[in-house]
Amino acid sequence: MTYCLGLRTKAGLVMASDSRSNAGIDQVNICCKMHTFVVPGERVFVLLSSGNLSLTQSILARIEQEFHSGRGLVDVANFYDAARCVGRHVREISALDGPFMERDNIAYAVNFLLGGQIRGEEPQIYMVYAQGNPLRCTRTAPFLQIGESKYGRPILDRGIRYEDTSLEQAVKYAMISLDSTMRSNVSVGPPIDLIVYAADELEIRRYRRFSEPDTELSAIRSSWDRELRQAIGALPSITFEEQPPDRELGITHTFFRGL
Repeated sequence: MTYCLGLRTKAGLVMASDSRSNAGIDQVNICCKMHTFVVPGERVFVLLSSGNLSLTQSILARIEQEFHSGRGLVDVANFYDAARCVGRHVREISALDGPFMERDNIAYAVNFLLGGQIRGEEPQIYMVYAQGNPLRCTRTAPFLQIGESKYGRPILDRGIRYEDTSLEQAVKYAMISLDSTMRSNVSVGPPIDLIVYAADELEIRRYRRFSEPDTELSAIRSSWDRELRQAIGALPSITFEEQPPDRELGITHTFFRGL
């Protein structure tokens, strides 16, 4: 399983991914799911992948070959076209390998997050589905996730705001989201790759890999656990009715009065 996320704020982007590749309880490996493509001063792309590892590797290989030849992500006119470029490779590999996978009842399962900036545009994030079609991260929905997303989503729903969240805060939300997922699903795990991209930098300046054990990751985890328990203790108390529930509300309350 995989968990990758991209957060978009007015100040820039935070892109993060785990590195656990799982093909069963006896086949757990480490595989980097973060890939960067940079033309310094012109454009920056961070590509996160989830799904079938052989498929994502094939798609990434084609994107890299095209990039090194000066085509594809190097010369697309805008970020939407960049997302479509990734989607084209997704469809081409689907056409190449999909029929053979269907023959053996193996799902064509891949997803990508593409974040970054092309000079003259705002920083953006797109999700590219297995069908090759893209979905844009908007100001009113300022984050996207792929992989095992349900455990790490609640904190993002409550906290990430495009206008108000700083990059420093977004990093902490991303780390808590990842840690919550790792806590609840053992198929998601470290190392964690993290890129923080400030608007208009047009190069990658802040990258961090959190291995296990990592003192900063442990400190964030311990502090979050402690503060969460304290916050629960500070919440208003719940009041309860003193009489039994009302049957008219559809609540049954049956007494045993003896034989």
